[in-house]
Amino acid sequence: MLISGCSDFAGAVRTITYPPDFKYVTGQELRSRMEQMAFQLQLLDQALAENNVVRPAQQQQVLGSLGNIRRIASNLQAGEAGSSHPFLQDFMKEFVSDVEQARNTAALDPPSYYFAGRVAGGCVNCHRVNR
Repeated sequence: MLISGCSDFAGAVRTITYPPDFKYVTGQELRSRMEQMAFQLQLLDQALAENNVVRPAQQQQVLGSLGNIRRIASNLQAGEAGSSHPFLQDFMKEFVSDVEQARNTAALDPPSYYFAGRVAGGCVNCHRVNR
């Protein structure tokens, strides 16, 4: 009981009980990364809202947001042994793949933003299932 009161006890136990390739994501780290992703999704939505004229600046904004979303999602993605958050293991690999597809089609000349528009829907679907 006394040992369990130590703030770093759980972390020390995880180093022994979890396999080396297990990616433990703390609740605070998860919230922080999800907040970063939500901000990037908001920027993506704003860039896509300017849908009347395809401009190079708009394309760069979309590509930048998709690149940041991919980076954040990849950091959240579970390793081979899984993660402490089951939905990351189940859905994040597919989400990263969708973001890559959106980025590839947004980089075309002329760009296609169809899949970029679907990226935010992927978040809604996952969160609806996992709440």
